[in-house]
Amino acid sequence: MTLAIGLSLPQLGEHVDAGAVRAFATSAEELGFSSLWVQEHLFYPEENESIYGGRHTTSVHPAYRSVLGATELMAFAAACTRTITIGSSILVAGYHRPVELAQRLSTLDLLSGGRLVAGLGAGWSDEEHALMDVDPRSRGRRMGELVRAVQACWGPDPVEFEGEFFSIPRSIVRPKPVQQPHPPLLSGLRSATGLKRTAALFDIWNPSSGSPEALLEQLETMRELRSEDASPIRLFLRSYLQRPTDDVGSGGQGIDGVRTDIRTALAAGAEHLIVEPNFWDEMRSPNDWVDAPARLAVLLDDIADLSTPATASAS
Repeated sequence: MTLAIGLSLPQLGEHVDAGAVRAFATSAEELGFSSLWVQEHLFYPEENESIYGGRHTTSVHPAYRSVLGATELMAFAAACTRTITIGSSILVAGYHRPVELAQRLSTLDLLSGGRLVAGLGAGWSDEEHALMDVDPRSRGRRMGELVRAVQACWGPDPVEFEGEFFSIPRSIVRPKPVQQPHPPLLSGLRSATGLKRTAALFDIWNPSSGSPEALLEQLETMRELRSEDASPIRLFLRSYLQRPTDDVGSGGQGIDGVRTDIRTALAAGAEHLIVEPNFWDEMRSPNDWVDAPARLAVLLDDIADLSTPATASAS
């Protein structure tokens, strides 16, 4: 299996503008990157008390002071491109309700010609959940029900759903997505309960760290939990040029560090590596974003080089 490489779109920071997004998206597609990705964040509380990024800190990266809306950014990128996959890694389930989310994602899938991957996660910000009138203590259960309700909306009409958090009266819910039975669902969940939900409800797992051995062990756990007639969970690994929990000015792991993640992805059998530049110190202006796909295209060469020995030996 060949490892594909995708890029997170320009989304965070005051320096991101329409021209940078358009040039980045079109360049990425022309150079041969496989996908473009967004995340979701609502606002920047100046007194944040939530544990951020699983790193036991409440200090949030300053790039989050300005964030382009996730579904709007996906729609813009889809309009700028023709064939590249457009995905969310991730949308936060607590900020959405099922009929609204089903309509937005179906519209994206329809207008992009069936190029959507719909990623969902539980999120970490108690402040943002409070803003959306969602109790963060119930976000896991609520997320599981949201996914089931969205799938019901994407199924045959009339749609009807009754659960703990959501109730949909007997209704016509359209448009339906182009991809059937639905666009691939990607999970950003990592806890033991999250792995159970991923096995039950999702098609793709998208962790942001782990050794090949740990990733393979977690995939095996989900395989054992998954129904026998379901396809195996696909692995999309995430890589950061600089993590949001790294100090600004630290430089992060850079391109060389991503090369290490490529080897991890190959060893774990991943289909996709998503490279995140939004927190990289080197992204300081629209022009930096315009130039970024060409700078990162060396990673595509790395994949080709790593694949060559296996191809040669097979022949």
